[in-house]
Amino acid sequence: MPKIIAKPYWYLRHGETDWNLRGLSQGRTDIPLNSTGLAQAERAGQVFSRLFHNGEKPFDRIIASPLSRALVTAEHTRDAIRSSGGPDLPLIIDPELKEVCFGVQEGQPMGEWYDPWIEEGYTPEGAESFATLQARAVGAVNQTLRESGTPLFVAHGALFRSLRAGMGLPVNVRLPNAIPLYLTPSETGWSILPHVPETV
Repeated sequence: MPKIIAKPYWYLRHGETDWNLRGLSQGRTDIPLNSTGLAQAERAGQVFSRLFHNGEKPFDRIIASPLSRALVTAEHTRDAIRSSGGPDLPLIIDPELKEVCFGVQEGQPMGEWYDPWIEEGYTPEGAESFATLQARAVGAVNQTLRESGTPLFVAHGALFRSLRAGMGLPVNVRLPNAIPLYLTPSETGWSILPHVPETV
């Protein structure tokens, strides 16, 4: 299976939606952020903006999924960095960072089908296989990593599981909403450093 190029990058899953709250599979369905998700996106933006103080520039562009829950989260990050005196970073939409298509399971509870989808090659009717998702997501990330600089990707939870596979990490680990992650490779493997927003 495809592996991620050994270069550092940042990752942010979108803020909460009503379907997240209800434990429903979203996939390609374009569910907007709820009020909690908007607040989470704002807090994540504040975390990132503080990293740009004193001339630091931890990343130089933002690459986002076109689905609104991710794109709005990315816009909050860009705007928070700019309004705090940081750079006006380019925000690039990459269709390849869309969440996996869950087919007939979209809008249904995250049930017994999910683990076999990741681990055993089971694919719900009309859905994208985990292997296909990994090839698409890792390919998109690698295309950006081949360029100079350091990117921030703003996308989705199942998609990040496929990136974990591409980094040789345990795959079936849930990613919380709107927690900035810094991912760095080494000779012993990838490390993930969360930057947890301060509670208000």
